[in-house]
Amino acid sequence: MKKSKFQIKKYLVFLFAAGIFNFIYHPGLGSGYLSAAELEPKTPEALTKCIRKAGKASPACLEELKNIYFKDNRYGDFVELLKGLFPADKAIEPSLNYYIALSRYSQLKYLEETKSWDEYFARGNEYRDDIVNASEKAVKATSLAEPVQVYSKLLLFQFHKDQQDAFVESALTDLVVSATAYARSGGDIKTVKDIADKLSYYGEKGKAKELYKIYAQKLSGSQIQDKGVKDIAANFYKEGNLELAENIYDIYINRIFPALPIEEMIQELTNIARDFVYRDNALCDTSYAEKLFKKIEEIGGKQAFNEELMYLRGFNLEKSKAYAQAKDIYLDFIARFPRSSHQDELIYKIGLIHTYILRDLEKGRDYFKQLSQKLSLLPYDLAGLYQLGLLSQWKGSLSEAKGYYDKLLQKIGDTDPDRLALAKERLAEITQGAPLEYNLKMGLDTALREEYANLDMSRLNLESSYYQPGKNTELDLSSVSSLGPSGCLQVELQYLWSGDLGGARPAVTQPAFKTSYRAAGTELIVLVLVSPEGIAERSIDLIDVH
Repeated sequence: MKKSKFQIKKYLVFLFAAGIFNFIYHPGLGSGYLSAAELEPKTPEALTKCIRKAGKASPACLEELKNIYFKDNRYGDFVELLKGLFPADKAIEPSLNYYIALSRYSQLKYLEETKSWDEYFARGNEYRDDIVNASEKAVKATSLAEPVQVYSKLLLFQFHKDQQDAFVESALTDLVVSATAYARSGGDIKTVKDIADKLSYYGEKGKAKELYKIYAQKLSGSQIQDKGVKDIAANFYKEGNLELAENIYDIYINRIFPALPIEEMIQELTNIARDFVYRDNALCDTSYAEKLFKKIEEIGGKQAFNEELMYLRGFNLEKSKAYAQAKDIYLDFIARFPRSSHQDELIYKIGLIHTYILRDLEKGRDYFKQLSQKLSLLPYDLAGLYQLGLLSQWKGSLSEAKGYYDKLLQKIGDTDPDRLALAKERLAEITQGAPLEYNLKMGLDTALREEYANLDMSRLNLESSYYQPGKNTELDLSSVSSLGPSGCLQVELQYLWSGDLGGARPAVTQPAFKTSYRAAGTELIVLVLVSPEGIAERSIDLIDVH
């Protein structure tokens, strides 16, 4: 995730407060360290004189001068100024070359954004040559111990990646090798993070992860207090950098684990886990949340989970599509909290998981029957009746199916218009001697027939824009398939949607559709994917309407 200027400023201010840096560091400038008082705003003329004069102030002056020119998009003027500088101290020349390359790179980006195509096409190659030549000069004139070298290699990678030319892979390899060596040799931790952030931005998540780990390790060996480490992790979470937040939270947890009383440790783990569990429109990492829940169970047992926390754990597993594990948590929940308001919901979900995930028709029916015997009009009781009718109809027990549907119609009234419509469709099929609607039949066939046991949902995932929507909230439901092209042709797929689709009736050509629900309850979405060779994969999803 790209950071705003405000976020970066906030982060640096925090690092100063935490005691990580007691100096101001300028990327790519080598060893320029100044006090805050020495960085008062200066005129371009004074800054230029400062750079020519050299000494410890010149790197900071160069950065300030860059900011002045970049603010007004005067990239070309800045390059001409840099090329005309002849500082007394030649040690700053690599930094001058780095800033020439950075300026030309920023200039090309600016021309693209403003669609200034005349200059872009007339002088673009000249600017590209400046990027490559100046960066390579900076690299050759420095060692791996100097940040200017890794920043120059980063700029070369960005340039080749943007161009999508033949040098992308070699530039990436060179950058990662150099950044790793720089990091492991005791390089500045902010430089390490800068490189990791940029790699992550460009989609190189695996390579960024390794650098983030090194960054976190360096942080763990610092003199920062435990609370400071925790605050840094929380700050990265807020920025959207979950990978780094998790690495640093792990450091924090390992630090406090030996000394903190069990009750306090459980509370700390719980507080962190709450940030990572699934929530609509929020940052989450369901796997990391479950890792913390397992830690809680290891040190405190199942009794460490109260009603709300156990439900949260099960729901988080459900949203990560770990349905079998979610089912086990739900079973423990209904045993421990028999009077919970979540009882009916979880009994219904356990029935769905047994039926549509674990291929256990009879166990699924047992849980639906528990709900159907209730006298209430709760949505899960009605949903249980519908599932019983549907499963009986699929088995060919039409009289039994009709009994369940009739009982549903007697109880439902106008409480759930969508489910009422489904029950009437099924009854019409029975009355008219028509077969079960094809998509529904295929959804049940692939879930329950042994011949489809190889379909494990690994190549098809369903996603919803919301998983806890309110009534009448529009949802975007979509499918993501890993089925690739066949030879030189794209595979033509059919999408057999079924289950609780609200008012939507998506066509077989639709991999996605919009819908909404008029009543509360858990809605089951089923998709069977068909390729020219036959049934290719299946998947389900659960949506909880409030």
